[in-house]
Amino acid sequence: MPAMLELGVNIDHIATVREARKAVFPNPLEGALLAEKAGAWGITAHLREDRRHINDCDMENLAANVKRLNMEMAVTEEMVGIASRLKPHSCCLVPEKRQELTTEGGLDVLGNYAAIKAAVKELQSKGIVISIFIDPELDQIKAAAESGAEYIELHTGSYANSSGADQRKELDRLIAGAEFADSVGLKVNAGHGIDYDNITGILEIPNLCELNIGHSIVARSIMVGISNAVSEMVDLMRPYNI
Repeated sequence: MPAMLELGVNIDHIATVREARKAVFPNPLEGALLAEKAGAWGITAHLREDRRHINDCDMENLAANVKRLNMEMAVTEEMVGIASRLKPHSCCLVPEKRQELTTEGGLDVLGNYAAIKAAVKELQSKGIVISIFIDPELDQIKAAAESGAEYIELHTGSYANSSGADQRKELDRLIAGAEFADSVGLKVNAGHGIDYDNITGILEIPNLCELNIGHSIVARSIMVGISNAVSEMVDLMRPYNI
């Protein structure tokens, strides 16, 4: 567990570029290793049911070679089986719909409590740390705590996609959610839509352990290279640890 706010780099969209041409490059593992050297505490990858970007071979290579792999996954028998075999450092349970471009909201823990609790127990039995990707809704956060998960990852997409007074409202919801999560014994991560501009507000959220950031870093890396893109984000996060 990190002692300060750390960066998890999501490398899914390196694979998205590869899959646009069904090529063998760019290689997500190469990007992950460069991200680690540039200061990433962990690497995140989402193995989707339709394998639209990260594939099974990618997950095998990442699990065998990166220091801390966070596997984003739907709560399905297939994904629980794969994670149980690969034994990544952590798994983040997320909702998943075939038609969505990216994850659109937090997991409904209340509506899927039995399946989520069973998945948490099974994965933890393999030594895997569990987080649940969740909207900052207090009843959902409470259910996540009761499921036995150690972490939640607050869904920051609504904050990232708003502006002005609406963005402030969303940020206040995230702050309240993080405070409540801490009060019920959960550790707090955050992710989705965080970029080089809106991260200033994210740093107001208390009790954060890790930010998982992908698209903005991969997009920035096209211009400046992945090592510089990761280093720039780490530098922007530094005030949280002062």
